[in-house]
Amino acid sequence: MRKKQFKAESKKLLDMMINSIYTHKEIFLRELISNASDATDKLYFKSLTDGSIDASELKIRIELDKDARIIRIIDSGIGMTAEELESNLGTIARSDSLSFKKENENDENLENIEVIGQFGVGFYSSFMVSDRVEVVSKALGADTANKWTSEGVDGYTVEPCEKVERGTVVTLHIKEDNENEDYSKYLEQYEIQSLVKKYSDYIRYPIVMDVTTTMPNPENEGETVTETHEETLNSRLPLWRKNRNEIKEEEYNEFYKQKFYDYSDPLLVIHSKTEGQATFDALMFVPENAPFDFYSKDFEKGLQLYSNGVLIMDKCADLLPDYFSFVRGLVDSADLSLNISREMLQHDRQLRIIAKAIDKKIKSELAKMLKNDREKYEKFFKVFGNQLKWGVYSDYGANKDGLKDLLLFKSSNGGYVTLKEYRDRMADSQDTIYYACGDSEEKIALLPQCEAVKERGLETLYFTDDVDEFAIQMLIEYDGKHFSNILKDEFDLSTDTEKEELNKKNEASKELLDKMKEILGDKVTAVKLTNKLGSHAVSLAAEGFMSVEMAKVLSQMPGADNEIKAQLVLEINSEHAVLDKLKGADDETLKKYTNIIYNQARLIAGLSVENPTQLADMICEMM
Repeated sequence: MRKKQFKAESKKLLDMMINSIYTHKEIFLRELISNASDATDKLYFKSLTDGSIDASELKIRIELDKDARIIRIIDSGIGMTAEELESNLGTIARSDSLSFKKENENDENLENIEVIGQFGVGFYSSFMVSDRVEVVSKALGADTANKWTSEGVDGYTVEPCEKVERGTVVTLHIKEDNENEDYSKYLEQYEIQSLVKKYSDYIRYPIVMDVTTTMPNPENEGETVTETHEETLNSRLPLWRKNRNEIKEEEYNEFYKQKFYDYSDPLLVIHSKTEGQATFDALMFVPENAPFDFYSKDFEKGLQLYSNGVLIMDKCADLLPDYFSFVRGLVDSADLSLNISREMLQHDRQLRIIAKAIDKKIKSELAKMLKNDREKYEKFFKVFGNQLKWGVYSDYGANKDGLKDLLLFKSSNGGYVTLKEYRDRMADSQDTIYYACGDSEEKIALLPQCEAVKERGLETLYFTDDVDEFAIQMLIEYDGKHFSNILKDEFDLSTDTEKEELNKKNEASKELLDKMKEILGDKVTAVKLTNKLGSHAVSLAAEGFMSVEMAKVLSQMPGADNEIKAQLVLEINSEHAVLDKLKGADDETLKKYTNIIYNQARLIAGLSVENPTQLADMICEMM
C-alpha cells in the first residue's frame, strides 16, 4: 500500500509540532481523551434529535499492555469514515470539532455539548511518546471500518479493517526508553491514573480502565492476592459547577485541602459564576496560613485554568495580580482563545476580562469579610496584609483606589483601624491623618512626639511594617485628608501664638544652637528648639521627603551600595531643664553634652549609636 504524505506545508512543520509545541510529553493523554470526549459529545448531540441512536452508557476506555508497550484509548462516539480519517488526521491543524461547532452554532442543543478540541493539533502530541500510532474507526451508520497508521513525518496509510462497534480506537506503540526519557512510565497503571486525575478529572463521560490491586489473602495469612476490576478514573462533575446552595462547607474544605495540599481549612471561599463579556466559573480560596514557600523566589502565583473541565494550565499567573498572589483556586471557561498547543494562552482581551472580574470579586469578598466578620478579617490581614499594602505602592499607585479601604493599621486608640474609621473619628477641625513609624507599636507609643499628639486628644496610626510609609506616600490622601508623619521636622501642632513664642526662643538661642550644629557637623542639618516633645528632652526629626524609617528600609534593600541616610534635625525641648544646662556649659563641656544628647536622640529614634564606648565613657565622666 502506497504511503500518503501529510497535507500540511511540510514534514518540518509536523516535526516541530511533535517536538517543540508541547512542554510536557505527558499531555498526550489529555489531548487524546479530549478528542474521545469530543467524538462522544457529537454522538450524544445527534441522539437528541435521532431516537434510533443508543447514547446510553457512553464512556472512554483506556487499555494498557505493558509487555507489548501499547496504550489504547477507546471511545464509542460518532466515529470517522475513511474520508474523515484522511481529512482530519492527514491534514495538520484541521479540527473536525471546530467544524462541527461552526456547523451547529445556531442549534440550541449545542449549549449542553462541551466541544474541547478546536485547533486540530492535539492528536499529534501522541508522536511525542509513540513511534507508531494506529487509529481504527467506524463511523455511525457505516458498514465498514478503516485504519489510519503513521510513524510520524514519513506519512500515513488508510485501509479498510474489521471493527464491529461504532467508535474509535487509538493505539499508541510506546517508544523505547533512552538516556533522556523514561517512556515506560506511561505504561504504568499508577501513572495513567495520576494523569487522568490531573488533566481530565472533569471530563463528563466516565474514563475507565482495568485496575489491578494487591491485598492480603483472607484465607492465608502472610500471602497476598491480586484482583483486577474496571475502575472509573475521573470524578466527572466539577465541584465549581454545582450550585453554591447545594455545597456544604465541609465539601469546600475537603476539596481545597486535597487539591492544594493544605492541612488547614481555607479562611475564605469565593465561588462565583460570571456571564456576559466572558462566561466562566471560578472557585478560589484564601488560605489560613501563608504557603511555606510564599516569600521565596520559588513561589509561583496563579490559578489553575480549565477549558470545559480540562486542565490547560496549572498556574495561570495572568489571572491574579501580585497583591492577591496568595489566592489559590481555579477558573473554568469555554470562551478562551487558545494557541495551537492549548497549553499556552494568547494574552487576549478575553483573558484580561476574566482577570479583571476575578480581581473585582476578590476585593468584594474581602470587603464583605471586613464588614461582617472583623475578627476573621484581622486574622487574614496579619498574614497577608503586607501584600495589599505593596499593591497600593506598586505600579505607581495604579491599584490604590481599589485597595485603600481594605488596609488596616494599628492605632494609638488600640487595636486595628481602617482609614475610614480613622477619618470618621476625626474632629471637624482636624485636616490631617497623623502617623508615626517604628519597629513596634510599643516603641512608637513611647516616642516623645506621640506623647504630645495624644495630649491634644489626637489619634496616631502606628506604622510597623517596612511597606507602610511607602504605601501611604503613594496614597497621598484619603477622603480629602492628607497624611502627616509626626516624626518629620515640619510636623507642628502649635497655634500661631505658640509658633511666635518658639521663634523668639530659637532666635535668642541662635548662638548656642549654631555651636551645637558645628560640633555635630554633617550628622544633622540643623539644631532647633521645639515645643512638641511633651516631657522629653530631645529627639531627632527628619527633614525633606525621606523619613528615618524609609532610609532604614532603602539601606537594607538588595543593591543598596551605601547606607541611605535621612536628613536629620536635632530637636531640643524648649521647656526642658536640659536647655539651661547647655546654656551654662563651657565649650568643652558643651561638646560632650551635645554628643550625649545627639546619641540619646538616635536611640529614641531607633537608630544605632555611632560609638557606644565613647558615649558610655562620656556619661560616666559627667557623672
